[in-house]
Amino acid sequence: MKTVCVFCASSPQVDPSYLAQASLLGELLAKINCKIQYGGGGVGLMGALADAALIHGGRVTGIIPHFMVALEWQHKGVKDMVHVETMAERKHLLVKDVDAVIVLPGGTGTLEELFEVLSLKKLGLFSQHIILLNTNDYFNPLIEMMEKMEIEKFMDINHNELWTVIQHPHEVLNFSAQ
Repeated sequence: MKTVCVFCASSPQVDPSYLAQASLLGELLAKINCKIQYGGGGVGLMGALADAALIHGGRVTGIIPHFMVALEWQHKGVKDMVHVETMAERKHLLVKDVDAVIVLPGGTGTLEELFEVLSLKKLGLFSQHIILLNTNDYFNPLIEMMEKMEIEKFMDINHNELWTVIQHPHEVLNFSAQ
């Protein structure tokens, strides 16, 4: 993998284990020289990911709308920061030309980003890996809901192959060899 997009939360109030996993992912991606594209935030999982990657010499690109910059949500240490007008433009640029999307735990924004990229993959408009980092079994209820969608015939059975679930950041390294 040369470039990955990481979707994750900006909340600084989460359990420290989530921040630790985001930091470890940032470190690991930096060590394999994999560029990170992320939402540009400076706190929460976003900040932990970017901080760790930068400390370990990683390449990080933040993509953030102007209104978030005005709210001072932008990471101050990320030098490669792209300012956009809309959230739609942000999402488009985040996944453009990446080898994978890695989704860490997050709130409605993270889930919205996940479902957009899943829909794009289902429609054949995105062909790269979608990886859910299932820290503390965070995504288990979502995975169960997706399985229910299959059982109830809202999704084809093969659609459960749109994503890969991993439990630990080290498992991302398995994708770097592909």
